[in-house]
Amino acid sequence: MRINYSETGFDVSDLAANWWTQFDAWLADAVTHAVAEPNAMVLATASPDGVPASRNVLAKQVDESGVTFYTNYGSAKSADLDSNPLASVTFSWLPLQRQVHVRGDVRKVDAATTLAYWRTRPRGSQLGAWASPQSAVVADRAALDALQAQVEARFGGPDSTAGNEIPVPPHWGGWRIEPQTVEFWQGRSGRLHDRLRYRRDDGAWIIERLAP
Repeated sequence: MRINYSETGFDVSDLAANWWTQFDAWLADAVTHAVAEPNAMVLATASPDGVPASRNVLAKQVDESGVTFYTNYGSAKSADLDSNPLASVTFSWLPLQRQVHVRGDVRKVDAATTLAYWRTRPRGSQLGAWASPQSAVVADRAALDALQAQVEARFGGPDSTAGNEIPVPPHWGGWRIEPQTVEFWQGRSGRLHDRLRYRRDDGAWIIERLAP
């Protein structure tokens, strides 16, 4: 099971001056080419004793400050990040034979940033954030549905026209990965892929080519 990568490569001279501008350009390419879930990324964390875990999450903001996603602060991923605030994420745009790897320190975003994003979420997603005790064991689907029913009884359903605003759950918010390295990977033939990395060094960003 092997694919021969054949896309045009790229070199240091093709990179933007900073990683977030380069990321925006590649993300725009993924959107233009209708890559499914272009803002999806695999988030890897580790427990205090070094047990790794990974899962797909959605990036909701990528800019100079880092990569931000939102989740339940009681979830397994948040437990890892509370005790070991380091993480990596990988964006995989396979139709374009590209990946982006981000690694760095992680911290919670402030309440105002969480609220601003929360207000953009569909009402159904807001209800789900209240209903789900993320990563906890539940007896069955009926138990989860019962929790959803309780939340809808409190706030109204996803199609409610009452206009009542759903507040941000106290157990929910954003995490931001503040990169130390950002690697742009382009598939090339013969497995001699292009790997170009921005690495933070004393506040400045250094660009390096890595062997594939």
